[in-house]
Amino acid sequence: MINFTRKKTEMPEQSVAQRRSSFAESQTGYTEDMAICEAMRCLKCREHPCMTRGCPVHNDIPAFIDCICEGRFEDAYQILSKTTCLPAVCGRVCPQEQQCEGNCVRGIKGESVSIGALERFVADWHRNHVIATAAAETPRIGKKVAVVGAGPAGIAAAGDLAALGYDVTVFEKTDVLGGVLTYGIPEFRLPKEIVKDEIRKLEERKVTFELGKALGKDFTLDDLQGSMGFSAVFLGVGTGVALNMNVPGEDLSGCYLAQDFLNAINLKQDNADKFPRYHTIAIVGGGNVAMDACRSAVRTGADRVVIVYRRTEAEMPAYDAEIKEAREEGAEFVFLTKPVEILGQDGKVTGLKCLNTKLDENHKAVDVPGTEHTMDADCVIMAIGNGADTELMNKCGLKCDRKGRLEADPETLETSRPGVYAGGDAVTGPLTVISAMGAGRKAAAAIHKKLSGN
Repeated sequence: MINFTRKKTEMPEQSVAQRRSSFAESQTGYTEDMAICEAMRCLKCREHPCMTRGCPVHNDIPAFIDCICEGRFEDAYQILSKTTCLPAVCGRVCPQEQQCEGNCVRGIKGESVSIGALERFVADWHRNHVIATAAAETPRIGKKVAVVGAGPAGIAAAGDLAALGYDVTVFEKTDVLGGVLTYGIPEFRLPKEIVKDEIRKLEERKVTFELGKALGKDFTLDDLQGSMGFSAVFLGVGTGVALNMNVPGEDLSGCYLAQDFLNAINLKQDNADKFPRYHTIAIVGGGNVAMDACRSAVRTGADRVVIVYRRTEAEMPAYDAEIKEAREEGAEFVFLTKPVEILGQDGKVTGLKCLNTKLDENHKAVDVPGTEHTMDADCVIMAIGNGADTELMNKCGLKCDRKGRLEADPETLETSRPGVYAGGDAVTGPLTVISAMGAGRKAAAAIHKKLSGN
Protein backbone atom coordinates (compact mmCIF):
# COMPACT_ATOMS: atom_id res chain seq x y z
CA MET A 1 0.00 0.00 0.00
CA ILE A 2 1.28 3.45 -0.90
CA ASN A 3 1.01 6.44 1.41
CA PHE A 4 -0.03 9.31 -0.88
CA THR A 5 0.63 12.04 1.70
CA ARG A 6 2.53 14.81 -0.09
CA LYS A 7 4.52 15.91 2.94
CA LYS A 8 7.44 14.06 4.50
CA THR A 9 7.09 12.47 7.91
CA GLU A 10 8.59 15.16 10.13
CA MET A 11 11.83 14.25 11.86
CA PRO A 12 11.65 14.69 15.66
CA GLU A 13 14.20 17.17 16.98
CA GLN A 14 15.19 19.13 20.05
CA SER A 15 13.57 22.50 20.68
CA VAL A 16 15.48 25.56 19.47
CA ALA A 17 16.22 26.54 23.08
CA GLN A 18 17.72 23.09 23.75
CA ARG A 19 19.77 23.22 20.56
CA ARG A 20 21.28 26.62 21.32
CA SER A 21 22.79 25.40 24.57
CA SER A 22 23.70 21.81 23.75
CA PHE A 23 26.03 19.92 21.42
CA ALA A 24 23.76 16.86 21.61
CA GLU A 25 22.42 15.69 18.24
CA SER A 26 19.76 18.12 17.01
CA GLN A 27 17.50 15.55 15.35
CA THR A 28 16.51 12.45 17.27
CA GLY A 29 15.50 10.15 14.39
CA TYR A 30 12.40 8.25 13.29
CA THR A 31 10.58 5.70 15.39
CA GLU A 32 9.75 2.36 13.72
CA ASP A 33 6.20 3.52 12.96
CA MET A 34 7.45 6.80 11.49
CA ALA A 35 9.95 4.97 9.29
CA ILE A 36 7.32 2.59 7.95
CA CYS A 37 4.91 5.47 7.30
CA GLU A 38 7.59 7.41 5.39
CA ALA A 39 8.81 4.36 3.46
CA MET A 40 5.27 3.75 2.24
CA ARG A 41 5.36 7.12 0.48
CA CYS A 42 7.69 5.55 -2.14
CA LEU A 43 5.81 5.17 -5.45
CA LYS A 44 7.94 2.18 -6.53
CA CYS A 45 8.57 3.85 -9.89
CA ARG A 46 10.23 1.86 -12.68
CA GLU A 47 13.22 4.09 -13.42
CA HIS A 48 14.49 4.57 -9.83
CA PRO A 49 16.13 7.98 -10.52
CA CYS A 50 16.90 8.32 -6.80
CA MET A 51 19.30 5.40 -7.21
CA THR A 52 20.50 5.66 -10.81
CA ARG A 53 20.93 9.42 -11.07
CA GLY A 54 20.97 10.65 -7.51
CA CYS A 55 23.21 8.35 -5.47
CA PRO A 56 26.97 8.44 -6.15
CA VAL A 57 27.39 4.84 -4.94
CA HIS A 58 24.05 3.62 -6.35
CA ASN A 59 22.56 2.34 -3.11
CA ASP A 60 19.62 0.03 -3.89
CA ILE A 61 17.16 2.56 -2.50
CA PRO A 62 13.93 0.89 -3.73
CA ALA A 63 14.94 -2.46 -2.21
CA PHE A 64 15.91 -1.13 1.22
CA ILE A 65 12.75 1.00 1.37
CA ASP A 66 10.65 -2.06 0.47
CA CYS A 67 12.16 -3.89 3.45
CA ILE A 68 11.28 -1.01 5.77
CA CYS A 69 7.66 -1.09 4.54
CA GLU A 70 7.52 -4.75 5.63
CA GLY A 71 9.26 -4.09 8.97
CA ARG A 72 12.37 -6.02 7.89
CA PHE A 73 14.84 -3.45 9.18
CA GLU A 74 17.90 -5.71 9.39
CA ASP A 75 17.35 -6.85 5.80
CA ALA A 76 17.24 -3.18 4.80
CA TYR A 77 20.58 -2.65 6.56
CA GLN A 78 22.18 -5.59 4.79
CA ILE A 79 21.05 -4.23 1.42
CA LEU A 80 22.61 -0.84 2.18
CA SER A 81 25.80 -2.48 3.42
CA LYS A 82 26.47 -3.92 -0.02
CA THR A 83 27.21 -0.46 -1.41
CA THR A 84 27.96 1.81 1.54
CA CYS A 85 30.15 1.23 4.58
CA LEU A 86 28.93 4.36 6.38
CA PRO A 87 25.09 4.39 6.28
CA ALA A 88 24.73 5.99 9.72
CA VAL A 89 27.05 8.78 8.60
CA CYS A 90 25.63 9.30 5.11
CA GLY A 91 22.08 9.29 6.44
CA ARG A 92 23.02 12.31 8.54
CA VAL A 93 25.45 14.45 6.55
CA CYS A 94 24.95 13.72 2.84
CA PRO A 95 23.17 16.40 0.75
CA GLN A 96 20.14 14.24 -0.01
CA GLU A 97 18.25 17.27 -1.29
CA GLN A 98 20.74 17.46 -4.17
CA GLN A 99 21.25 13.73 -4.68
CA CYS A 100 18.78 10.90 -4.01
CA GLU A 101 15.90 13.02 -2.73
CA GLY A 102 16.56 15.65 -5.38
CA ASN A 103 15.79 12.99 -8.00
CA CYS A 104 12.81 11.41 -6.22
CA VAL A 105 9.63 11.29 -8.33
CA ARG A 106 7.51 12.21 -5.29
CA GLY A 107 9.25 15.59 -5.31
CA ILE A 108 7.52 16.57 -8.57
CA LYS A 109 4.16 17.07 -6.87
CA GLY A 110 4.99 17.46 -3.23
CA GLU A 111 7.93 16.57 -1.02
CA SER A 112 10.33 13.79 -1.91
CA VAL A 113 10.60 10.64 0.17
CA SER A 114 12.92 11.29 3.13
CA ILE A 115 15.54 8.79 1.95
CA GLY A 116 18.30 10.16 4.15
CA ALA A 117 16.21 9.86 7.31
CA LEU A 118 15.29 6.28 6.36
CA GLU A 119 18.95 5.36 5.79
CA ARG A 120 19.81 6.83 9.17
CA PHE A 121 16.94 4.93 10.82
CA VAL A 122 18.05 1.60 9.36
CA ALA A 123 21.69 2.10 10.43
CA ASP A 124 20.69 3.20 13.94
CA TRP A 125 18.25 0.30 14.27
CA HIS A 126 20.99 -2.15 13.37
CA ARG A 127 23.43 -0.58 15.85
CA ASN A 128 20.86 -0.66 18.67
CA HIS A 129 19.32 -4.09 18.05
CA VAL A 130 21.87 -6.39 16.44
CA ILE A 131 24.58 -7.89 18.60
CA ALA A 132 27.86 -7.70 16.74
CA THR A 133 29.43 -11.05 15.98
CA ALA A 134 32.99 -11.72 14.94
CA ALA A 135 33.32 -11.50 11.18
CA ALA A 136 34.40 -14.64 9.39
CA GLU A 137 38.15 -14.68 8.88
CA THR A 138 38.93 -13.61 5.31
CA PRO A 139 41.69 -15.68 3.67
CA ARG A 140 44.82 -13.53 3.37
CA ILE A 141 46.17 -12.81 -0.09
CA GLY A 142 49.64 -12.07 1.23
CA LYS A 143 49.92 -8.60 -0.27
CA LYS A 144 50.08 -5.31 1.58
CA VAL A 145 48.25 -2.08 0.67
CA ALA A 146 48.86 1.29 2.33
CA VAL A 147 46.08 3.83 2.80
CA VAL A 148 47.15 7.38 3.58
CA GLY A 149 44.41 9.34 5.34
CA ALA A 150 41.68 8.03 7.65
CA GLY A 151 38.80 10.10 6.28
CA PRO A 152 35.74 8.80 4.35
CA ALA A 153 37.72 7.86 1.20
CA GLY A 154 40.44 6.09 3.17
CA ILE A 155 37.97 4.26 5.42
CA ALA A 156 36.00 3.00 2.42
CA ALA A 157 39.11 1.85 0.56
CA ALA A 158 40.56 0.15 3.64
CA GLY A 159 37.31 -1.67 4.39
CA ASP A 160 36.93 -3.08 0.89
CA LEU A 161 40.58 -4.09 0.56
CA ALA A 162 40.59 -5.81 3.95
CA ALA A 163 37.43 -7.70 3.02
CA LEU A 164 39.21 -8.91 -0.14
CA GLY A 165 42.05 -10.35 1.94
CA TYR A 166 44.76 -7.68 1.72
CA ASP A 167 46.86 -6.65 4.71
CA VAL A 168 45.89 -2.98 5.02
CA THR A 169 47.67 -0.31 7.02
CA VAL A 170 46.10 3.14 7.36
CA PHE A 171 48.49 6.03 8.04
CA GLU A 172 46.86 9.11 9.64
CA LYS A 173 48.81 12.29 10.35
CA THR A 174 46.64 13.33 13.31
CA ASP A 175 46.00 11.39 16.50
CA VAL A 176 42.33 10.71 15.66
CA LEU A 177 40.61 8.55 13.07
CA GLY A 178 37.72 9.59 10.84
CA GLY A 179 39.17 12.70 9.22
CA VAL A 180 36.60 15.43 8.68
CA LEU A 181 33.92 13.16 10.17
CA THR A 182 35.64 13.47 13.54
CA TYR A 183 37.31 16.88 13.62
CA GLY A 184 35.27 18.84 11.07
CA ILE A 185 31.58 18.00 11.62
CA PRO A 186 30.07 19.05 14.97
CA GLU A 187 28.55 16.57 17.40
CA PHE A 188 25.06 18.04 16.91
CA ARG A 189 25.17 16.91 13.27
CA LEU A 190 27.20 13.72 13.61
CA PRO A 191 27.81 12.08 17.00
CA LYS A 192 31.40 10.90 17.30
CA GLU A 193 30.32 7.55 18.72
CA ILE A 194 28.86 6.69 15.31
CA VAL A 195 32.20 7.35 13.61
CA LYS A 196 34.00 5.27 16.27
CA ASP A 197 31.57 2.41 15.60
CA GLU A 198 32.48 2.42 11.91
CA ILE A 199 36.20 2.45 12.77
CA ARG A 200 35.70 -0.54 15.09
CA LYS A 201 34.37 -2.53 12.13
CA LEU A 202 37.65 -1.92 10.29
CA GLU A 203 39.62 -3.04 13.32
CA GLU A 204 37.60 -6.27 13.36
CA ARG A 205 38.76 -6.82 9.77
CA LYS A 206 42.36 -6.61 11.01
CA VAL A 207 43.08 -3.21 9.48
CA THR A 208 46.15 -1.68 11.14
CA PHE A 209 46.15 2.01 12.06
CA GLU A 210 49.29 4.14 12.42
CA LEU A 211 48.39 7.47 14.05
CA GLY A 212 50.57 10.57 14.02
CA LYS A 213 52.31 9.40 10.84
CA ALA A 214 52.42 12.03 8.09
CA LEU A 215 53.33 11.55 4.44
CA GLY A 216 56.42 13.59 3.61
CA LYS A 217 57.48 13.80 7.24
CA ASP A 218 57.49 10.30 8.71
CA PHE A 219 57.60 8.35 5.45
CA THR A 220 57.63 8.88 1.68
CA LEU A 221 55.99 7.14 -1.25
CA ASP A 222 59.40 5.66 -2.02
CA ASP A 223 59.42 4.16 1.48
CA LEU A 224 55.91 2.71 1.11
CA GLN A 225 56.59 1.18 -2.30
CA GLY A 226 60.15 0.20 -1.43
CA SER A 227 61.47 -0.84 1.96
CA MET A 228 58.03 -0.99 3.60
CA GLY A 229 56.85 -3.50 1.02
CA PHE A 230 53.42 -2.21 0.03
CA SER A 231 52.13 -3.43 -3.34
CA ALA A 232 49.85 -0.42 -3.80
CA VAL A 233 49.07 2.90 -2.12
CA PHE A 234 45.80 4.79 -1.86
CA LEU A 235 45.88 8.50 -1.03
CA GLY A 236 42.76 9.84 0.69
CA VAL A 237 44.45 12.95 2.01
CA GLY A 238 41.57 15.40 1.50
CA THR A 239 41.94 19.16 1.33
CA GLY A 240 43.46 19.94 4.68
CA VAL A 241 44.93 23.37 3.97
CA ALA A 242 42.50 26.06 5.17
CA LEU A 243 42.35 29.22 3.05
CA ASN A 244 42.45 32.72 4.50
CA MET A 245 41.21 36.03 3.12
CA ASN A 246 44.66 37.61 2.69
CA VAL A 247 43.50 40.87 4.24
CA PRO A 248 45.17 43.00 6.96
CA GLY A 249 44.46 41.95 10.54
CA GLU A 250 44.40 38.18 10.16
CA ASP A 251 47.07 37.87 12.85
CA LEU A 252 44.96 39.57 15.52
CA SER A 253 43.85 37.71 18.65
CA GLY A 254 40.25 36.62 18.14
CA CYS A 255 40.73 35.76 14.45
CA TYR A 256 40.44 32.04 13.64
CA LEU A 257 40.40 29.72 10.67
CA ALA A 258 37.15 27.76 10.76
CA GLN A 259 39.11 24.51 10.57
CA ASP A 260 41.08 25.38 13.71
CA PHE A 261 37.97 26.56 15.55
CA LEU A 262 36.02 23.39 14.72
CA ASN A 263 38.96 21.12 15.45
CA ALA A 264 39.35 22.59 18.92
CA ILE A 265 35.68 22.12 19.78
CA ASN A 266 35.03 18.80 18.05
CA LEU A 267 38.05 16.92 19.32
CA LYS A 268 37.36 17.79 22.95
CA GLN A 269 33.79 18.81 23.63
CA ASP A 270 34.72 20.44 26.96
CA ASN A 271 36.58 23.07 24.93
CA ALA A 272 33.23 24.58 23.99
CA ASP A 273 32.88 25.74 27.60
CA LYS A 274 36.49 26.93 27.74
CA PHE A 275 36.27 28.86 24.47
CA PRO A 276 36.45 32.62 25.15
CA ARG A 277 33.06 34.25 25.60
CA TYR A 278 32.75 36.77 22.76
CA HIS A 279 30.09 39.40 22.30
CA THR A 280 29.83 39.28 18.49
CA ILE A 281 31.28 36.51 16.32
CA ALA A 282 31.42 37.15 12.57
CA ILE A 283 31.66 34.08 10.31
CA VAL A 284 32.96 34.84 6.81
CA GLY A 285 31.72 32.37 4.19
CA GLY A 286 28.57 30.64 2.95
CA GLY A 287 29.29 26.91 2.81
CA ASN A 288 28.61 24.03 5.17
CA VAL A 289 31.80 24.71 7.12
CA ALA A 290 30.55 28.26 7.72
CA MET A 291 27.22 26.86 8.98
CA ASP A 292 29.00 24.38 11.25
CA ALA A 293 31.20 27.15 12.64
CA CYS A 294 28.20 29.45 13.02
CA ARG A 295 26.05 26.93 14.89
CA SER A 296 29.00 25.91 17.08
CA ALA A 297 29.67 29.58 17.84
CA VAL A 298 26.06 29.97 19.01
CA ARG A 299 26.65 27.08 21.44
CA THR A 300 29.71 28.77 22.96
CA GLY A 301 27.39 31.42 24.38
CA ALA A 302 28.17 34.35 22.08
CA ASP A 303 25.67 37.19 22.35
CA ARG A 304 25.49 37.61 18.58
CA VAL A 305 26.62 35.43 15.63
CA VAL A 306 26.63 36.90 12.12
CA ILE A 307 27.26 35.19 8.76
CA VAL A 308 28.93 37.57 6.29
CA TYR A 309 28.68 36.43 2.65
CA ARG A 310 29.70 38.21 -0.51
CA ARG A 311 26.80 36.93 -2.62
CA THR A 312 23.10 36.30 -1.95
CA GLU A 313 21.41 33.42 -0.17
CA ALA A 314 20.55 31.86 -3.53
CA GLU A 315 24.27 31.35 -4.23
CA MET A 316 25.14 29.91 -0.80
CA PRO A 317 26.58 26.39 -1.22
CA ALA A 318 25.48 25.34 2.28
CA TYR A 319 22.65 22.81 2.57
CA ASP A 320 19.18 24.36 2.88
CA ALA A 321 18.52 22.49 6.13
CA GLU A 322 21.70 23.87 7.70
CA ILE A 323 20.81 27.45 6.75
CA LYS A 324 17.32 26.96 8.15
CA GLU A 325 18.56 25.56 11.46
CA ALA A 326 21.22 28.28 11.81
CA ARG A 327 18.48 30.91 11.44
CA GLU A 328 16.26 29.13 13.95
CA GLU A 329 19.12 29.14 16.44
CA GLY A 330 19.50 32.89 16.15
CA ALA A 331 22.26 33.43 13.60
CA GLU A 332 22.02 36.61 11.51
CA PHE A 333 22.88 36.80 7.82
CA VAL A 334 24.48 39.74 6.03
CA PHE A 335 24.60 39.27 2.26
CA LEU A 336 26.38 41.09 -0.58
CA THR A 337 29.14 42.11 1.83
CA LYS A 338 32.87 41.51 1.54
CA PRO A 339 35.39 42.03 4.38
CA VAL A 340 38.51 43.93 3.26
CA GLU A 341 40.22 44.31 6.65
CA ILE A 342 40.00 42.94 10.16
CA LEU A 343 40.12 45.85 12.55
CA GLY A 344 41.82 45.67 15.92
CA GLN A 345 43.08 47.47 18.98
CA ASP A 346 45.77 46.33 21.43
CA GLY A 347 46.26 43.22 19.30
CA LYS A 348 42.63 42.10 19.55
CA VAL A 349 39.81 42.04 16.98
CA THR A 350 37.36 44.93 17.24
CA GLY A 351 35.50 44.72 13.94
CA LEU A 352 35.45 44.28 10.20
CA LYS A 353 35.89 46.86 7.48
CA CYS A 354 33.64 45.80 4.61
CA LEU A 355 32.57 46.70 1.09
CA ASN A 356 29.16 46.15 -0.43
CA THR A 357 29.11 43.89 -3.48
CA LYS A 358 26.73 43.20 -6.33
CA LEU A 359 26.33 40.26 -8.69
CA ASP A 360 27.33 40.61 -12.34
CA GLU A 361 25.71 38.71 -15.20
CA ASN A 362 27.68 35.58 -14.24
CA HIS A 363 26.59 35.80 -10.59
CA LYS A 364 30.12 36.75 -9.60
CA ALA A 365 30.41 39.18 -6.67
CA VAL A 366 32.00 42.48 -7.68
CA ASP A 367 32.87 45.41 -5.42
CA VAL A 368 30.64 48.48 -5.24
CA PRO A 369 33.01 51.50 -4.97
CA GLY A 370 32.37 53.99 -2.20
CA THR A 371 30.47 51.61 0.06
CA GLU A 372 33.08 51.05 2.76
CA HIS A 373 31.57 50.54 6.20
CA THR A 374 32.50 48.86 9.47
CA MET A 375 30.87 46.07 11.42
CA ASP A 376 31.39 45.49 15.15
CA ALA A 377 32.88 42.11 16.08
CA ASP A 378 35.34 40.90 18.68
CA CYS A 379 35.86 37.54 16.95
CA VAL A 380 36.19 36.63 13.27
CA ILE A 381 36.09 33.07 11.93
CA MET A 382 37.14 32.58 8.31
CA ALA A 383 35.29 29.76 6.55
CA ILE A 384 36.13 30.44 2.91
CA GLY A 385 37.28 26.99 1.86
CA ASN A 386 40.12 24.50 1.92
CA GLY A 387 42.75 23.50 -0.59
CA ALA A 388 45.03 20.54 -1.19
CA ASP A 389 48.63 20.49 -0.04
CA THR A 390 50.07 20.91 -3.54
CA GLU A 391 53.59 21.46 -2.23
CA LEU A 392 53.53 18.03 -0.61
CA MET A 393 52.05 16.40 -3.71
CA ASN A 394 54.73 17.94 -5.91
CA LYS A 395 57.45 16.68 -3.55
CA CYS A 396 55.93 13.23 -3.91
CA GLY A 397 56.31 13.48 -7.68
CA LEU A 398 52.55 13.53 -8.30
CA LYS A 399 50.96 15.66 -11.00
CA CYS A 400 48.34 18.24 -9.99
CA ASP A 401 46.00 20.27 -12.18
CA ARG A 402 45.95 24.08 -12.29
CA LYS A 403 43.62 24.14 -9.27
CA GLY A 404 46.07 22.10 -7.22
CA ARG A 405 44.03 18.89 -7.32
CA LEU A 406 45.71 15.53 -7.79
CA GLU A 407 45.42 14.13 -11.30
CA ALA A 408 44.05 10.60 -11.38
CA ASP A 409 42.73 8.35 -14.12
CA PRO A 410 38.93 8.75 -14.12
CA GLU A 411 38.37 4.99 -14.44
CA THR A 412 40.99 3.52 -12.10
CA LEU A 413 41.95 6.57 -10.00
CA GLU A 414 45.63 5.71 -10.51
CA THR A 415 47.81 8.82 -10.30
CA SER A 416 50.77 9.81 -12.45
CA ARG A 417 52.88 7.52 -10.26
CA PRO A 418 52.29 3.81 -11.02
CA GLY A 419 50.83 1.89 -8.11
CA VAL A 420 49.65 5.02 -6.33
CA TYR A 421 45.91 5.73 -6.40
CA ALA A 422 43.97 8.72 -5.08
CA GLY A 423 40.37 9.71 -4.49
CA GLY A 424 38.08 12.06 -2.60
CA ASP A 425 38.48 15.79 -2.12
CA ALA A 426 42.20 15.79 -3.02
CA VAL A 427 41.17 14.80 -6.56
CA THR A 428 37.75 16.41 -7.01
CA GLY A 429 37.96 19.36 -4.67
CA PRO A 430 35.60 19.51 -1.67
CA LEU A 431 32.49 17.42 -2.37
CA THR A 432 30.42 15.10 -0.18
CA VAL A 433 31.15 12.27 2.22
CA ILE A 434 29.48 9.72 -0.03
CA SER A 435 31.37 10.97 -3.10
CA ALA A 436 34.66 10.49 -1.27
CA MET A 437 33.51 7.09 -0.05
CA GLY A 438 32.55 6.09 -3.59
CA ALA A 439 36.03 7.08 -4.79
CA GLY A 440 37.65 4.94 -2.09
CA ARG A 441 35.62 1.91 -3.12
CA LYS A 442 36.34 2.53 -6.81
CA ALA A 443 40.07 2.73 -6.14
CA ALA A 444 39.95 -0.44 -4.01
CA ALA A 445 38.34 -2.33 -6.89
CA ALA A 446 41.00 -1.01 -9.31
CA ILE A 447 43.81 -1.97 -6.94
CA HIS A 448 42.39 -5.48 -6.56
CA LYS A 449 42.03 -5.88 -10.32
CA LYS A 450 45.66 -4.86 -10.90
CA LEU A 451 47.16 -6.93 -8.08
CA SER A 452 45.07 -10.05 -8.61
CA GLY A 453 44.23 -9.93 -12.30
CA ASN A 454 40.53 -10.32 -11.43
